[in-house]
This record gives sequence, C-alpha cells and structure tokens, in this order.
Amino acid sequence: MIRVLLVHDTHLFRSALAALLSRDGDLDVTTTSWSDFRTVARTSLPQVCVVDVDCPGSAALTTTAGTARSCTGPGLPDLSALVVLATASKPGLLRRASQARARGYVNKDGSPESLLRAIRQVAQGERFVDSTLALDFLQAADIPLTGRELSVLSLAAEGASVPEIARRLHLCHGTVRNYMAAINRKTGARNRVDAIRISQGAGWL
Repeated sequence: MIRVLLVHDTHLFRSALAALLSRDGDLDVTTTSWSDFRTVARTSLPQVCVVDVDCPGSAALTTTAGTARSCTGPGLPDLSALVVLATASKPGLLRRASQARARGYVNKDGSPESLLRAIRQVAQGERFVDSTLALDFLQAADIPLTGRELSVLSLAAEGASVPEIARRLHLCHGTVRNYMAAINRKTGARNRVDAIRISQGAGWL
C-alpha cells in the first residue's frame, strides 16, 4: 500500500481526485489544504506527496526550503517523493517544482493513468516526467530573472511599495528601483504592473 498525501486548496478538486486514485487498491490517499499540510503530514506519514503547482498555496514550494524538505522535523516524515501536477506553457512553475526537488511531473491535461504511473514510479525511487511537458522543461532553464529579482517582483505583486520591499528585503530604496528597472528590461514590460502580468503568465511567480 502506497500512502499518498494530496495537497490542494480547493476541497472539491482534491476530494474528486482522491476518489479517483482510491479506486486502485494499492493507494491509501489522504487530502489536505496547504495551510494544514504540515499538520496532516505528521499523522498520515505519506510516502508520496501530490501537489498542484497552479494552486495559489503552492507558493510554499519556494517560500520554504521545498515541500519535500519542509516535511522534516520532530514528528514529521522524511518526505523526499514529490509529484507535481502542472499545466503546459508555464515553465516557471516547473522550475519552482524542480527547485523543490520534485521527482514526478504530470500534465493536468493528461490521463489519470499518467498520474497513477507517476505515483508508483516515484514511490519506488524513480523519476517520472510527462512527455508533453518536455518543451516546458527546456524553457524552464531560460527564466531571465534572478532569485533576488523574483523576490522583489513577488512582493510587488502582493502590492508592496518600494519602501516596503526595501524594508522586507533589507535593501535601500534605490536598489529596489534598480531591480524593478532590470525586471522591466528583461521581461520586456512597460511598467511594474506589466512585469507582474508577464511573469505570472509564464509561471515565474
């Protein structure tokens, strides 16, 4: 029996997917939201964690040391098997998942069998990459923004002003403005709002 933890903030989505996966007798599926992820992981002790990187809560993949490594500590399993559900044409999200050391990558437009195969292979210590995401993987390495620039833009996307960004990242105001100028140049954006739109569309944020 493979213990699977399915993480998604939409209850109806995760319940329906759990019901689909549970039809196979070798999967024991538990579901949770991102806010309750660590608590549920303590009790369910999953062997494989399935997450949707299009889900807003998946920002935890970058704000923590990665989902797999965030499942460590007192009473938590050493979860190193992460399967992500992704949408094609959003290479930035694949890069985020890769940085979190995910082992499985499944196209959400694919068949349920692909997800089942990914879970079973990852549970055995193998990798799984949906062939329809191959081009996105190549493009994921071409994100033009640095980690610091992504941090600045992420805060800007939350509505933070230049002084707020400077305070939270321990930078001077001029440095933040320089980062924003570089972001606009690299993304081809006209302004901050345009840069946020472009970056979110590509899945970088």
